Amino acid sequence: MRVFLRCYVTFLFLATAGVMASCRKQGSVAPPVQDSLVLFQLNQLPEIKLEVPLEQWNKLLQNFDVNPKNEEYIVAHYTFRQGAKEFKLDSMAIRIRGNTSRRRPEGNTGQLHNAAAPDWHHAHFALKFDKYRKTQRFNGLAKINLKWFKDDAAYAREIYCYDLFRRYNVWTAPKASYCRVSIHVSGDAQPAYFGVYAMIESIDEDYLAARKDKWGSDVGFLWKGGWSGYNNANFVSTASIGVEDVKLDPARSKYYAYDLKTREKELATAQSQLVSFIQELNTRTGSSFELWIEQKLDVELFLKAYAVNVLVGMWDDYWANGNNFYFYFNTTGKGYFIPYDYDNTLGTSYFFNAGTQDLLRWGNMTERPLITKLLEMEKWRNYYKACLKELVDVNKPFFYVTVSQQRITSWQNFIRPYVSNDTGEDMAIDDYPAAWGNAPFYRLFNGNEYGGAYGLANFFTTKQKQVSW
Repeated sequence: MRVFLRCYVTFLFLATAGVMASCRKQGSVAPPVQDSLVLFQLNQLPEIKLEVPLEQWNKLLQNFDVNPKNEEYIVAHYTFRQGAKEFKLDSMAIRIRGNTSRRRPEGNTGQLHNAAAPDWHHAHFALKFDKYRKTQRFNGLAKINLKWFKDDAAYAREIYCYDLFRRYNVWTAPKASYCRVSIHVSGDAQPAYFGVYAMIESIDEDYLAARKDKWGSDVGFLWKGGWSGYNNANFVSTASIGVEDVKLDPARSKYYAYDLKTREKELATAQSQLVSFIQELNTRTGSSFELWIEQKLDVELFLKAYAVNVLVGMWDDYWANGNNFYFYFNTTGKGYFIPYDYDNTLGTSYFFNAGTQDLLRWGNMTERPLITKLLEMEKWRNYYKACLKELVDVNKPFFYVTVSQQRITSWQNFIRPYVSNDTGEDMAIDDYPAAWGNAPFYRLFNGNEYGGAYGLANFFTTKQKQVSW
């Protein structure tokens, strides 16, 4: 006990100073081997417990008040329990994450932690294991993302999408599963249980290394594509390319439509490669384009990913909104599309009716050349249509209504006893899309084919009806 207390006091002091020390070097018992854990399994519900010093938790809240988009980390102690196995880290980092979904995890602006009457809120968290020890990993990972089921009463949308990508061998999609999350602020009588979260693989260098045999090369240049002010990642404009730097001071924060995520010190080389790719994509035509794109992009994998994308109704994507994807160039210069951020799907839509939108004209047809120029070619249009047809096949374990419902039901039954939580939010599993969407009538289990503004429509039935060729 004395060794533990001495380690903990040392930990708090050095954390405040910004320098992390290892209690293991001072004589504590080494944790179990991490490789004995198998992550991202949908038949398991591990528990993640974050123990946070009071001053660090208050720092997290204060940083949010200064700039909600900041990416400043705080120090925490990490415990991961999976069945009888337990693994601990005494110096890792957490921060709040998300775009429009980012929120304060406790209280209101200006309030610090209230141990007597805490006002907990669900929030997304990024966990970073190598922040203070560069070689430290958890089961080979430097990061894990934890997402609450914002606007998803079914507790299933993002999990379903990443599972479908995996089933359809779109191996670029990140892995995802369920977990339980607790946060214990030091001095509190007991941890706060935040309920069931989605545990999602971070798209970073460890993600790339785990797929090295697929890329066939060492780490190349990884870009995150999305919105940045008036610029979006449309593969037309090259006006917004760089390395994002989200500081506490909003005036000094920098955002880019194409945000370099690996080998940041080689930005000039990476930017030259991306600009060249975009220029060639937009200027080549006919057989010249066909030969070039098949050398520079894994076209089959990209179109398989897009067939899944449109079936699950991902409207905040590259094609419709120039948003929410990663793009990776391996060291030979070949490009790979990486799907990302699939919580607003399966009937939750905004710009258009994601249940009935034309699958061949999903989004912008003039400023999305990465998809539209391929679909202008009969060869690749037919391949894309064949993928859609295969996905909705009644005899295959992909998107067909009954097999989809069976999967979701099994997950819901598994997590249901653990959904009630100390935030008081999202306390029950139900079947409806986000309230802010434009199609409140979609259901995953009820309703028939979409027939207008009246009554309920089943999302799966509506989508598979579209694949009529």
